[in-house]
Amino acid sequence: MASANLDLVRSIFAAMERGDFVTSVEWADPEVEWGIADGPEPSSLKGVTAYLEWWRDFLIAWEGYRIKVDEYRELDDDRVLVLLHSGGGRGRTSGLELGEHGGGGAAILHIRAGKVTRVVTYFNRERAVADLGLAPEAPSAGSAAPGN
Repeated sequence: MASANLDLVRSIFAAMERGDFVTSVEWADPEVEWGIADGPEPSSLKGVTAYLEWWRDFLIAWEGYRIKVDEYRELDDDRVLVLLHSGGGRGRTSGLELGEHGGGGAAILHIRAGKVTRVVTYFNRERAVADLGLAPEAPSAGSAAPGN
């Protein structure tokens, strides 16, 4: 049976898989910290407003941007790892089609009292797994497939 934290994270990413990144942030602590650990612009943000502004700025460049979750892993009582990849989108200026790329990225969500207090996003999945000290090919005991 899934934990409340896993259910919360699944609900957040279900919306993102539909392309909805900014409609609801009821899941976030008002002072949520969001770090982008790697990629083109590593950064650190604080608060729901900063989180929403980053997504709005990012999404302006894309038409139909989506993500696809590959796996959820409960790391402990307070953290859930989400392994994901691009589920598609097209650059508004370039016309570049993202398609469904392999490799993918990851997000680590920290949860306290039913609210996400911190999100660390990785463009490089292997770096996330290495930073956590996990074996990339062996799912942890708390892993769950996206539909389970």
